[in-house]
Amino acid sequence: MQDNDAFSEIEYYEELGFCAKGDGGKLIDDGTTDFGGAMPVNTSGGLQARGEPLGASHFGQIYELVRQLKGQAEQRQVDGAQVGMAQVFGAWGHCGVTILKAGW
Repeated sequence: MQDNDAFSEIEYYEELGFCAKGDGGKLIDDGTTDFGGAMPVNTSGGLQARGEPLGASHFGQIYELVRQLKGQAEQRQVDGAQVGMAQVFGAWGHCGVTILKAGW
């Protein structure tokens, strides 16, 4: 999930339909998006942890998803990871979403 600022992550939970409008913060507060939660998000630390490589953010997310789905994410590994989603929003309203499934 693109999290170049704290509000973006919350907004995208709502915009992508993971929760109702106004409830994005609850996913964080109740631990849903934590490592070990029902929907772990940004297991690599996200953009706030590793920086935002303009024009390449999506590739970093996909790299993490592939490692997760292959069981190669070491200490960041989500047990039983089967499906992952990468999402970015860029300039001029461009958005990219990629969904990957284990076993491809």
